[in-house]
Amino acid sequence: MKHKIIIPLLAASAAFVTGCGTNAHYVATGGTQNVVNIGQINIQDYIQAANSATSDLLASGVLDKVATPPAVLFISRIINNTGQQIDTDLLTKKISIALLNSGKAVTTSTDPAAKGYQQEHEFMGDKQAQKLPDFTLSGKIIQLTAKAGSTSQSTYSFQLSLNDTKNGYQVWEGEKEITKQGTRSGVGF
Repeated sequence: MKHKIIIPLLAASAAFVTGCGTNAHYVATGGTQNVVNIGQINIQDYIQAANSATSDLLASGVLDKVATPPAVLFISRIINNTGQQIDTDLLTKKISIALLNSGKAVTTSTDPAAKGYQQEHEFMGDKQAQKLPDFTLSGKIIQLTAKAGSTSQSTYSFQLSLNDTKNGYQVWEGEKEITKQGTRSGVGF
């Protein structure tokens, strides 16, 4: 009698364990196999927005107009106007890396150790004090949502502005909109 109960339980346990296993695997970051969510910003959205902003900014030529190249850029505040908590460094770090690698701009450091060494050099009379920023980069990320029947849509607008620190003028602006749409089934758990 015990064997009649134990054997089906073992079979059910084995089926449960193998049936609920994950099929985890690596995919290319930003590739077509990445998970896409309508209600949140995904890594591929940050990559698209950063690549678009960087190529537009470099093509504008505004960074080439500084008196002593490369241009010094301070990454200012990126306002989050979405309904989610996001880390704006996922956008700004990609832009900063691309601009640094282009040779057209460097960014000021917010690293406390770097600031401390800079202050020590200035105190010791080093004549190569840190150059003040030529520009600041600021922006806003906005989320707009819409729903019609079982179809949901979210548009994320990544808006960036480059401001000249000498006169306060905006010398470049860029915007990348990413719209995602999907349907939700009528059956839920």
